[in-house]
Amino acid sequence: MDSRTFGLLRKYDVPVPRYTSYPTVPYWEPETLQSNSWQGSVRSTFESTKGEVSLYIHLPYCESLCSFCACNKRITKDHRVEDPYIEALLSEWRLYTELLPSKPRLVEVHLGGGTPTFFSPQNLERLVRGLLKSAEPAAERQWSVEVHPNVTTRDHIATLSDLGFRRISLGVQDFDPQVQRVINRVQSVEQTKLVCDWARELGFQSVNVDLVYGLPHQTTSSVELTMAALEPLRPDRFAYYSYAHVPWKSKIQRLYTEEDLPSADQKWEMVQCCLSLMEGQGYLPIGMDHFALPDDPLFQSAAKGELHRNFMGYTTKPSPLLIGLGASSISDSYLAFVQNEKSIDLYEQRVRAGEWPQITGHVLDPEDLLLRGQILNLMCRQRTVVPWDALEPPFRAAALAKLASLEADELVELHGDEIRVTALGKLFVRNISSPLDARLWRKQRRENQFSRSI
Repeated sequence: MDSRTFGLLRKYDVPVPRYTSYPTVPYWEPETLQSNSWQGSVRSTFESTKGEVSLYIHLPYCESLCSFCACNKRITKDHRVEDPYIEALLSEWRLYTELLPSKPRLVEVHLGGGTPTFFSPQNLERLVRGLLKSAEPAAERQWSVEVHPNVTTRDHIATLSDLGFRRISLGVQDFDPQVQRVINRVQSVEQTKLVCDWARELGFQSVNVDLVYGLPHQTTSSVELTMAALEPLRPDRFAYYSYAHVPWKSKIQRLYTEEDLPSADQKWEMVQCCLSLMEGQGYLPIGMDHFALPDDPLFQSAAKGELHRNFMGYTTKPSPLLIGLGASSISDSYLAFVQNEKSIDLYEQRVRAGEWPQITGHVLDPEDLLLRGQILNLMCRQRTVVPWDALEPPFRAAALAKLASLEADELVELHGDEIRVTALGKLFVRNISSPLDARLWRKQRRENQFSRSI
């Protein structure tokens, strides 16, 4: 990487949102969400999509704690927790199906965690069949699951395949033994390959591998080792995330210090190394952090301009109504957001009592909706046309000044009202989106609200 690019990386290595939503969660205004606003927005969006629904189901249990992870989870080896949690999920789903005017068609179902395969194959089947008692699979469905290879059996994969799941995501992070030890994620290449082979044998059509760069003690040699081990597995997709060091949020990250972490320059050496290796193996970039083979549906969706981004990450088509079930899950009706109780115990108690389990949310105002569309365009299509006259003058002036600076650094091209992200700018798409974040501009929260962009 040349010195100029390194200079830009240093300049733009600042805390910015990942924009899985707009407004981002720290800037939600819960007071906008009156008692019936969420339910009304769900019904309205459901009718506009002719009954299509995407489901995210949070399964928060893990048997061991990975120190790099900042997700909402509970660590236990007591599998008696499975039954009451599944009952709570199905009870929350009944709140939605009783609200909707007709039977929903499930276009997307994503099992996330935690570790979804912490749950037994029998309980995963019980969960999905319970959902389908009051819903039906869409004709062209996209059902996916995240798995930890260490706790995933062939019976898990077979059961999920029989239920209609065709996409699987394997957490790898890094195969370097020293890195694995410090993040408490010791996982062999052999076990990872076994789960990948089972998935393909049993009908899964897309295998994704999650990698993380910037982990403690990680080096470019770690990246080379990991990519060499994965090459024979030939995943269809990669997700390559920057490690988010947020010890004020995830206390387990205090087991190591920032001195154990690679510098920004070292991180981007890893990125360039990995990108070069991926390119050599035929993978092409999609949006931010994602790469796929040219015949993968996610790449084809991006090529057609149909890529969408939500709390599940990138998806192959727009999903205006995303219902999140489970502790801490976030739902999105496009007109509003809500988030469930983060405490598993409180979540289960409220749902058992027949209550909606949300603790916070936000109803989007006209400006939010306009800017949400602009940021989605930048994140998914690397271009947008901004109706500047619809934005208030002080914010418009601030945004245009920031964009002019980005253009001077050759990260964007401005053509009248159009913003185009350059090839170099794709590395900085979070920074490019942030000038259009009016709530960030107005409130200027403290620096550690978000992870750094690098």
